[in-house]
Amino acid sequence: MEKKELLYEGKAKKVYTTEDPDVLIVSYKDDATAFNGQKKGTIVGKGAINNRMTNYLFKKLEEKGVPTHYIQELNDRETAVKKVEIVPLEVIIRNFSAGSFAKKMGMEEGVAFKCPTLEFSYKNDELGDPFINKYYALALDLATEEEIEAITKYAFQVNEVMREYFDSLNIELIDFKIEFGRYHGQIILADEISPDTCRLWDKDTHEKLDKDRFRRDLGNVEDAYQEVFRRLGID
Repeated sequence: MEKKELLYEGKAKKVYTTEDPDVLIVSYKDDATAFNGQKKGTIVGKGAINNRMTNYLFKKLEEKGVPTHYIQELNDRETAVKKVEIVPLEVIIRNFSAGSFAKKMGMEEGVAFKCPTLEFSYKNDELGDPFINKYYALALDLATEEEIEAITKYAFQVNEVMREYFDSLNIELIDFKIEFGRYHGQIILADEISPDTCRLWDKDTHEKLDKDRFRRDLGNVEDAYQEVFRRLGID
């Protein structure tokens, strides 16, 4: 599998075409951004950790019945994936109050919810990825009713599988953002699952093991990413 043309470069990844029109190669970068690109930096080794962690978790999710875009890990930073049309919805599942939710609701961080919450953001950098609901998504023709139902079902399924798995690593899954794509008429999980897209706290110390260390200038960012990777025990 060889890279052909650069199709897209985002904040954290580059995407290349291949000889197969149905297959792309994703290459993970060490670049880090926050606050819609207003803050920029580098987290050394992040690309390799996020690539390998995403692939590891996607394979676990596949085993539990969640379809994903994963095909094959090519090396530490590159993976072959199915070419999907990304649904322009950021899907956020929250198990505890944190980040923007805690700020908007006037809550302390770390308060456990009675049940997980789901929210959608319109994936649009120019608008700042605004919060929307299902009816906005339907009105704007971002997805069909059936697609939203599938996305919702899979998102809660991802949460159930990942929460149990991270718990076994003594990590609390506070919240996470995922994205879905259309692949030959099917909704499948795409993008990544990593410390970039999840809030992960040590269950005993509540130490943040995720991108909040970069966002909030907490220091030891690389160490936090390495610690999550170490606990995953990926060969």
